[in-house]
Amino acid sequence: MTRILKLDVGGRPIAWISREGGALLYCREQIAWEAGREDVVLRGGYSRRTGLRSVLRVNSIVATTAVDKAADGWAGTPALTNPRLFRRDDYMCLYCGEVLPTELLTRDHVVPVSAGGLDEWESVVTACRPCNQRKDNHALAAIGMRLLAVPYAPNRAEGLILENRLILADQMEFLRTRVGSGSRLRVPGADGVACAANINGTD
Repeated sequence: MTRILKLDVGGRPIAWISREGGALLYCREQIAWEAGREDVVLRGGYSRRTGLRSVLRVNSIVATTAVDKAADGWAGTPALTNPRLFRRDDYMCLYCGEVLPTELLTRDHVVPVSAGGLDEWESVVTACRPCNQRKDNHALAAIGMRLLAVPYAPNRAEGLILENRLILADQMEFLRTRVGSGSRLRVPGADGVACAANINGTD
């Protein structure tokens, strides 16, 4: 189901809200401005007096005048979860490059936990099970494995992309211009391969 992209009055992305949540903002007159090219049409009941059905058009991207606690952490990184990690890496094993379904993917710590590796965005990548097992508890250089792209922490805008599969074109365009400079979503089709040199220990 289509969701509405909610912004603060300054245009910073805050959250996805339901169509009904968007309608409530309109009814409370808390819409500062709209930025989407598409409207979601909500139809209500029929007027007993006129016989006409009520219709409300909710823009796909709305900026609200309402104070939202979520806005305080808008620039923070989203929580690290496997679904978001796999989406960040485009369901690709960052060791062998194979694109696989979710059930065949794992979270791998580039620096093993036993060697001080942390469970955070910049330290983990998507890996297929064979590559994860091959790497095991080793450093990449020790077993001749290489990363195809550098792991990075998504910002709030990219986090919103990672958590919603049904993003409208105008919403994606808006969010993509606000993702971090290291994001592979910043340039459509970019795979980040050229950025992996430092973590692989090469020039």
